[in-house]
Amino acid sequence: MKKIILFFLVCTISFAQKKTIEQRVDSVFALMTLDEKVGQLVQYSGGWATGTQTEKSNEGSDALILKGKVGSFLNVVGAEATKKMQKIAVEQSRLKIPLIFGLDVIHGFRATFPVPLAEASSWNPGLVEKSARWQAIEASSAGIHWTFNPMVDIARDPRWGRIMEGSGEDPYLGSLMAVARVKGYQGNDLSANNTIAACIKHFAGYGGAEGGRDYNTVDFSERTFREVYLRPFKAAVEAGAAT
Repeated sequence: MKKIILFFLVCTISFAQKKTIEQRVDSVFALMTLDEKVGQLVQYSGGWATGTQTEKSNEGSDALILKGKVGSFLNVVGAEATKKMQKIAVEQSRLKIPLIFGLDVIHGFRATFPVPLAEASSWNPGLVEKSARWQAIEASSAGIHWTFNPMVDIARDPRWGRIMEGSGEDPYLGSLMAVARVKGYQGNDLSANNTIAACIKHFAGYGGAEGGRDYNTVDFSERTFREVYLRPFKAAVEAGAAT
């Protein structure tokens, strides 16, 4: 009888703990001040790359984390550095919301693989998935949670400088490569410590810029948009891309 009661008690506790992500977010969100809500939308670059540097702020990064004024960082790499900042967030800040550390892991972290266009030229999604899996293992060991890949823009103008980031001109091949990279980065369980969140980029249609000029006008029909540019985005979403 005691074993039965214990079993039901464990089941009850387990069920109570299994709140949905939305419920957990809502419970924290209700406690947040306006400054803390805005803080979750703030992202600083803490390393070599271009962008807003934390040093340019009136407050250092540790103070910003402590006050809940930053939600994520770019270009902060290394288990020691990320752990130090994370401890401030989850142990000392008021709401203890973890930080997210992102990095452009595109074709390798320490080990270097061919650029995405070259990988796509292999016509081997299984191999591309293995490449992304290894990148995730290496990046996650350095405290990275999030990569800005796969780049799934369909690019048909070689004058566009970012063509090497994608998988070329064919929507079907682009879709297969997008799925392979999402699966490789995220694995079967995104909560595992050797996986990282994938991010589909850029905005659908961005790769169709006129004359190969970056951040430029695009002009195509809705049919072209749906049949060509949107397909790899749709495939990556259906594969479970986190962002």
